[in-house]
Amino acid sequence: MPLAHLINRTVLSVSGEDAANFLGGLLTCAVDAAGPARYGALLTPQGKIIADFFLIPTGDGKGGFFIDAQKSVGEGLLKRLSMYKLRAKVALADLSAELGAFARWGDDAGTPAQAFRDPRFSPMGERFIAPSSSVGASDAALASYDAHRISLAIPEAGRDFAYGDAFPHEACLDELNGIDFDKGCYVGQEVVSRTQHRGTARTRVVALSFSGAAPLEGSDVRAGERRLGRVGSIDAPGKRGIATVRLDHLGDAFAARRPLTCGEAEVFAHRPPWANYHFPEHAEQLGQ
Repeated sequence: MPLAHLINRTVLSVSGEDAANFLGGLLTCAVDAAGPARYGALLTPQGKIIADFFLIPTGDGKGGFFIDAQKSVGEGLLKRLSMYKLRAKVALADLSAELGAFARWGDDAGTPAQAFRDPRFSPMGERFIAPSSSVGASDAALASYDAHRISLAIPEAGRDFAYGDAFPHEACLDELNGIDFDKGCYVGQEVVSRTQHRGTARTRVVALSFSGAAPLEGSDVRAGERRLGRVGSIDAPGKRGIATVRLDHLGDAFAARRPLTCGEAEVFAHRPPWANYHFPEHAEQLGQ
């Protein structure tokens, strides 16, 4: 079972008697110090993603949480949480100097007792927080974990969607168990609920495959002259990738039997294995 130290992640902590209530009023996911680890996000009041992360109960009986987040937003996330703190009895800290995020996938032999199944999609494997000194036990590079992620079309911020610009439905947080639609109010909830109830999410994450040259990350996905979306993560050796596209435009391309291109590369779009959103039907894509 490969084990990777996710060096692009940071570990924050939220502790104190008000920790659960404090986070519950801010985050898209359910917050329960006695419950399982969750995937969720902090949004702007306009409903755009500031940061997505895993929220993990510390299990120390004191009601605290670890936050496993992208390193690029760790400092900003800590400052934003501090801004919302006001008089809440919580303590915020950056623990990344001593703790790291780790992931395992494949068969589950030898999984640490404190590991949790990735709440986004079970085949992603398991994650856990451990002392950074555990890095000596890692036997897989971050690139191996990245290829595994791309094979399952799990989007990653920075490559597949942009913080401060993407709405949760565009990053498929609703499909990846990142939103609790039954919980109380949180920052940005009105926008998320309206999108959900009206079914107005048109831009979605899709899986890509290609047989020839690999498309460049950040390049446009096109059908003829029409832009459908943008290429995100690419695993060139695995001939796989991820893109965000307008599904209505993708449906038009399928109906017209127009090939999809990214620069000089021809690509094929597929529904991700975890997705339940309506994917355009097509008899076949050209070249398959």
